[in-house]
Amino acid sequence: MKFDVITIFPEIFDFYFKHSIIKKAQKKGAIKIQVHNLRDFTSDKHKSVDDKPFGGGRGMVLKIEPIYKAVQFLKNQKLKIKNKKDKKTKVILFTPRGKKFNQKMATEFAKLDQVILICGRYEAIDERVAKYIADEKISIGDYVLMGGELPALVLMETVARLVPGVIEKSELLKERITKKKGFIEYPQYTRPELFEPQKDKKWRVPKVLLSGNHKKIEEWREKQSKIIE
Repeated sequence: MKFDVITIFPEIFDFYFKHSIIKKAQKKGAIKIQVHNLRDFTSDKHKSVDDKPFGGGRGMVLKIEPIYKAVQFLKNQKLKIKNKKDKKTKVILFTPRGKKFNQKMATEFAKLDQVILICGRYEAIDERVAKYIADEKISIGDYVLMGGELPALVLMETVARLVPGVIEKSELLKERITKKKGFIEYPQYTRPELFEPQKDKKWRVPKVLLSGNHKKIEEWREKQSKIIE
């Protein structure tokens, strides 16, 4: 699976993708991530990607032309896809007005071959990008950020962990996915069995988890679990 990120600040992603599971997954070839500088798709000598909004207003608006060129270029790239005639691609735009991103969406996106992520900046993005270029308009929460880079990181990590080969023992991950493509999350503990941060405080692991009774453990987890949709 390939993630293509369009941004005016590509360096934001450098550190994150060179560590942990994301780095290992790229090395194994389970996923591929490429970050593209939107300024590379401009045609003027100043490489300008923004302009003043029609009708007046504060701030600057990202222009449609370089975004269109970037998306067309990325869509036309050849991907190595076994036994598939047509690649499955989605173009995602991050906006506070978009649908709330959730686990079910992540599960659906994990079936794609290519995800193109458009990261906005400044005051706004020309609305024609949302109307004619993006397949999905997504928000990660009811708040406003300075750009789409953090939402892109959130989406990529959430989706990537569902791609076969990214996480070891992925069969255990499947056991926690619901029929509606949600995710079962429950409390977990490890050693020591008893932790005493102070003399008058004792924080214990629930006895049922130490019992060795798998049926009771499953029942306890079911009661304690939360379904993340």
